Amino acid sequence: MKNKIKVSFLQLICLMIIPGLIMSIIMGSLVYNSMSRAGTVNKTNNKHVNEFISAYNKLIDSYYEDLDESKLIDAAIKGMFNYTGDDYTNYMDEDATNVLNERLNGTYDGIGINIAEDSEGQIIIKDVFENTPASEAGLKENDIILYLNGTDLEDYSISEVSEVIKNNTSDNVTLKILRNNEELDFEIKKKTLISPNIYSSIKEINNKKIGYILIESFSNTVDTQIETTLISMEKENIDSLILDVRGNSGGYLNSCTNILELFLEKGKVIYSVQTKDDKTEYKDKTEEKRNYPIVVLINGGSASASEILAGALKYSYGATLIGTKTYGKGKVQNTGYLDDGTMYKYTSAKWLLPNGDCIDKIGIQPDINIELNEEYLLNGTEEYDNQLNEALNYLSK
Repeated sequence: MKNKIKVSFLQLICLMIIPGLIMSIIMGSLVYNSMSRAGTVNKTNNKHVNEFISAYNKLIDSYYEDLDESKLIDAAIKGMFNYTGDDYTNYMDEDATNVLNERLNGTYDGIGINIAEDSEGQIIIKDVFENTPASEAGLKENDIILYLNGTDLEDYSISEVSEVIKNNTSDNVTLKILRNNEELDFEIKKKTLISPNIYSSIKEINNKKIGYILIESFSNTVDTQIETTLISMEKENIDSLILDVRGNSGGYLNSCTNILELFLEKGKVIYSVQTKDDKTEYKDKTEEKRNYPIVVLINGGSASASEILAGALKYSYGATLIGTKTYGKGKVQNTGYLDDGTMYKYTSAKWLLPNGDCIDKIGIQPDINIELNEEYLLNGTEEYDNQLNEALNYLSK
C-alpha cells in the first residue's frame, strides 16, 4: 500500500503571476549587484541603498576580523525579507534553493528505484519504477543492496546511498545485490527520469470502477502524469474518481491549473487573485472536460495548490470534499533568483476561491468531516484508512 499521507517540509506555492513588492526586489538586486568582491562598494542614486552601502563598507573596512562577504550579504538579504513579518516572504540560501528546485522540477538523475531500510538495518529496494534503467536491468523489489560502486553499505544511511547514486560523476552505477541468498552484480546507466509524484489504482466496489490518484506534490511534471493516468483509467471505464491531496503542501500553480483544466468546463472560474490594486479572475480556457463524480480527500497538510485544486473542483465542478479542514494558505508568492543561484520569494497577493472566499489562515472545510483512524496512522494499511473508505462508499452507492 503506497498511499500513506506525506507531510512535506515546505508550505509554499510558487505562483508566477503579477509582480508585487517591486521596491523589495529592486533593493535586493541593487544591494547584491553593486557588491564588489574587492571590498569597496560604489554608491547609487538611492539614499536608502546608500545608507546600507555605507554601513557595509564600514564593516568590511574596520571590523577587527576578516568577514566572509558572501555570508554577510546573505545575512543582509535575509534580514530584509524577514522584516516583512510574512511567513512566506524569505530568502533561501543555496542549499535550501537546491532542495526546493529538485523537489519541484519533477525530474532527477538516477536509475529508478526507491530504497528503504529493513528491520535488520539493511538497505533494500522498496520499489522499482517501470520503464527505468533499474527495471530494464532486472532489479526487483526486496533486493538487498550490499555494495554500491564497490563500497560496502553496512554503515550507510538511506539518504547517503541516495546521494551517492544521484551525485556519482560517472554515468554508470554498479550494485552488488543479495537475492534469495545469491549475490548478483549489476551495472546500470543513469538517466534523467520523471519523479513519480502520483500513485494510482482502480477500486471495484458494487460493480463500479472507482479511480484513485494520490498526488504527492505539484511538480513541473505531475500534470502530465495525471493526464496519462486518466486516459489509462478511462480506457478501463471508470465510473468516478478520487483525488487524494492529504499531506500535499503545494507546488507550481501552472501544474495545478493544467490538472484542473482536464476536468472543468470552459469558462469556469479556477481561482481569483487579489492584489493591493485590483482583482483578476482566472478561468478554464480549454475545451477538455470530464463529468463523472469526483471526491477530493483533504486534511490539515493540504495547502496552497492542494487547496486551489480542492476549492476549484468543489465550486466549479461539483466535487465532494472528504476528510478534515485544510491548512489555510491563501497567499500568493512570486520567486526570483540572484546571480549566485540563491532564491527569494515574497507574497504579492491573496488568492480567492471561485466563490470569492479567501481561505488564508482559515482553510477549507470538507463536505464530509471525518478524522483519520488512529489504526491507519500506526500501520498504514488501506483497510484502516477510513477517509478513503468513506470516499469509496460514497462513490459506490
